Formats: sequence, structure tokens, C-alpha cells
Amino acid sequence: MATSVGSALHWWARTKGDQAALVFGEDVVDYRTLRDWSGAVARTLHERGVAEGDRVGLLGGNTPEWAAVALGVMKAGGVLVPLNPRLVGPELHTLLGDSGARLVVADPAFEAGIAQARELGSEVDTIPLPELAALRGGSTEGFRVDRDPQEPVALLFTSGSTGLSKGVICTNRTLLDIVFEASLCEEGLRPGGSSLLLLPLCFTPGLVWGLVMQVVLGGTLVVEAQLDPSRAVRALDEHRIETIFGVPLIYEVMSKAPEFAGADLSNLKTAVVGGAAVSVPLLEAWGSKGVKLRQIYGMTEAGGVATATWPSEAETHPDSCGSGSAFTEVKVVRPDGSECDPGERGEILLRGPGVAPGYWQDAETTGRAFQDGWLYSGDLGVCDAEGRLTFVDRMKDLIISGGINLSPVEIEAVISAIPGVREVSVIAAKDDRFGETPAAIVTADEGVTAEAIVEHCGRQMADYKVPRYVVLRSTELPRLPSGKLSKRAIRDEYTDVADRYEKVR
Repeated sequence: MATSVGSALHWWARTKGDQAALVFGEDVVDYRTLRDWSGAVARTLHERGVAEGDRVGLLGGNTPEWAAVALGVMKAGGVLVPLNPRLVGPELHTLLGDSGARLVVADPAFEAGIAQARELGSEVDTIPLPELAALRGGSTEGFRVDRDPQEPVALLFTSGSTGLSKGVICTNRTLLDIVFEASLCEEGLRPGGSSLLLLPLCFTPGLVWGLVMQVVLGGTLVVEAQLDPSRAVRALDEHRIETIFGVPLIYEVMSKAPEFAGADLSNLKTAVVGGAAVSVPLLEAWGSKGVKLRQIYGMTEAGGVATATWPSEAETHPDSCGSGSAFTEVKVVRPDGSECDPGERGEILLRGPGVAPGYWQDAETTGRAFQDGWLYSGDLGVCDAEGRLTFVDRMKDLIISGGINLSPVEIEAVISAIPGVREVSVIAAKDDRFGETPAAIVTADEGVTAEAIVEHCGRQMADYKVPRYVVLRSTELPRLPSGKLSKRAIRDEYTDVADRYEKVR
């Protein structure tokens, strides 16, 4: 059944093959080339033994070949497992084990992490990314395996409050439904439109709302390898970009670029922001250019974006996240499941076509999070009398740093392994640049230093997970009657950690 991202790509290649599908600086990939290139990748993977349902990791930065391989994995019938290139060996070992991936297409620049994962026990083969990049420009190649639209085509890993990685299942049906709903509700997401991606392709905004969205809609995705504020502003202007997604940090640095004042942003129809609160000065800076920044609420399990402030309410209700979408419903409930009154705090629940079918091979966690058609977010929110949602806090202990979810439990486990550390609690510290950043509150023996903790964490985790504050104390951390550490008491005691202590890095 040809209900797939691949079938949409083939349609646009036949009907407007010369149109730009991807733009990476001066490198433009048209739809015909993208179809043939990804088809050649798919055939190569098939010939190397990738069967339907096999998980294939992809490790690399924002490049044209990353996009072609991602589409090629799905066209081969495999299940794409995007891997963050900032992860280190132990983290890659965990994700490879959880996904069951036995093959990784890897940029040689990041193969050291794969080598370390192998040393830890990962049994995985690799294909160098340049080998598949060399397939570009070959003969016409329409190879494509059409799977059941309800079967997984990608696993997007996230961290939950348990600290264990969870692979969120994406199917062709889910991805296409996300695109369809967005095209109904977002003026900037229409067939033939253009979008600017300043985030990694390996994350949900990059893969789902960037690559998949534009390929299915027959649009053009302009991708930056890394965030350069001046280049980004020029790209908005030069490519007449209609849609952009980002965290507040991205909009902040762009607004301070020298090119911002003179840029023509009149073509920008959709500009949404998530991951942290947006300041009034930032809203005003973009508003002066005729652009309304709109808050979103979402999670990987809900396709990334579940609801966004209506354009007409972006200025009057800047803290609102909207009230759902054409087919996505949002409500706030009490612990007993009854719906909260307007203004009453409760857990945010979501349901709609973008909600994932569950977690990869984790029936227990799936059963807790997905109940009676609703996704239980684990987040606190409030709805007003008109149904507008305002995010309040996380019931889970996730730290959102620069729009990336960090698991305190994961960081705590790494620090706890240091000899001399007796107990540790990782909490969120306010940060002007990233919104939040990890702070480790540690009870340890003499001789344990903040520098040693940072160095150890740097060997075991990606740099953005390494605490920027380390508080060493001699007394025990507060505990609940059950004996567990009291996160609330610890957060209350160190609510001003960023004001009282110096950053350690």
C-alpha cells in the first residue's frame, strides 16, 4: 500500500522534478535527484540484508546525505533510528541496545562513539556515510518497499522521568496525519512552501517538521549545518521562508544579528517557539518585523507539536499554547481522571492523529502513558474558560535546556558512580541563555571535587548534559518518610542556586 513518505517523494519527482527539495548553502538537491539518490540508498541497504522492520541507525550532522539516507532507510522498509552526534559511546550503546539496531550509517567524524559502544558490547556493523553519499547522481532509481502504513518507520528516542530511554514509534500513517493536520491549520505549511531548519535533523523538529513535512508537501527545506545568526537571517530573506520552528535562544540570537533590522520577513507566515518561555522584549523584537512568535506545547510522543497559540491571539495571549488543533484535543484532568475546572491545575492529556502508537517494545510504559486513546503527558497545565492551555510545570523532573529534554536520573546515575559520592540530586537551575541547565547537589567524601565530577560526566555524557553547577555539601539531602530523596525539598532549598553559586563550566 503506497501510503508513505516515499510515495509522496516519488509523486513530486514526477510532477516537478526540477524544484529544489533541499538547500544546504550552495548545494541544492532537486526532487528528481532526491528520489533517485534515496532510491539508490534503499536498494543498497536491501542488497546488504536490511529486511522489512530492521532498525538502522543514522549518525551524522546536518548534511544532504543525512537526509537522503534517512529517506532511503524508510524506502528500504527499514526503521530509521536517528542518533544524536553529540552522544558519547555509553549513550550510543544504550540506544543501540534498546532499538535492536545492528547496522549504523555513520559519518566517519563520529565513528569513535560507535567504536566505544562496540567495546561496551554493542554488536553493530557500520556503513560509512560517504559511501552512500557517492550514490548521488547515478541512474534513475525508483526502488521502494511499500509497507503497511501502520508499521514503524522510525524510532525517535526521548528520556523520561525514569531516566530510561524510550523509543517513540513513528509510522507512515502517523507522519502523514501530522502533515495533513498541519497543512490545514498553519498558513505557512502548504504544498510548495519553504521552511528554514536551524535545529538538528536527528531530532523531531528536524526529521518530522522539517524533512518529512516538506517532502510530503512538495516544498523546499533550507537547512543550516549550525546556527549562525547572520546566515539564518539572510536565509529567511533570500529564500522567502514561510515557516520556522525554534527555541527562544534561536530567535534571540537572530534578533541581535546586524542583518535583522533590514531584513524583509514579510513572507514569514508561521514562526512557532517552544522549549522555554518567551520574553516580552523578544516578542516585541519580532513583532516589530511583522512576525508573531507563537508558543507551542508538544512532546515527541505527540508528534512534536500538539497545539500552538492562534495567530490572532499571539499578542493578547502570549503565554497560551492554544487549544488544540483541527483533529487534536487537549484537556487537563485531576488525579481521578475528571476534567479540571477553568483555572484549575491538572495533568495535560492529548489525543489526535499525531499521537504515537506507543513505545518500542515497552508495553508497560506504553500502557501507563497511552490510555483510552489519550496520551498522559506527565505535565501540569491550566485551561481557561475558552479552552486555552497554559503550561505550568512538569510532573516529571525533566530539565529543558535549550529546548532539549534532559533526564536528571540519567545524570544522577553517572555522578553516583564516582567513588566517594554518597548521594546526588540533579535539579534545574535558571539560565539566561538556555532557559534551564543542570545543577548537581552532591553529598560526598573529602577529596571529591566539582572539577572531578565535571570531568567524569564529560566522559560519560554529551556536553549539554554535564552540570553547570555542582554544589558539594557534607550533610545528607532531604528525604521523604519513605526514605527516597525529596526532590521538592531539594528544589526549594536550592531554588536560587544560580544566584548563590558560580558556574563550574
